[in-house]
Amino acid sequence: MAKKLKHEKELLKVALEMVLEDAVKRGVVQFEATDSHDLKIQYAYRLLVHDKTISALPQGQETLPKIKHRLAMWVTHKLPEGHELLK
Repeated sequence: MAKKLKHEKELLKVALEMVLEDAVKRGVVQFEATDSHDLKIQYAYRLLVHDKTISALPQGQETLPKIKHRLAMWVTHKLPEGHELLK
């Protein structure tokens, strides 16, 4: 697996907020209070792949840790230069 990012957990949280907020605004998803955090992570990943915003992981390698890392990497390109999580 690729090298873990310094603030990967926090970056994942920001990525989820960005993707899921956009998905709700677009009307493509409505989450229930009982939906798990892992389900939301997988949904965010699949939505970004569907939108061709990120490339899909190879078939059979779509594990939760790799999906989390891919989302964290994606958000590093969306945050403004000098953001505290990029230091």
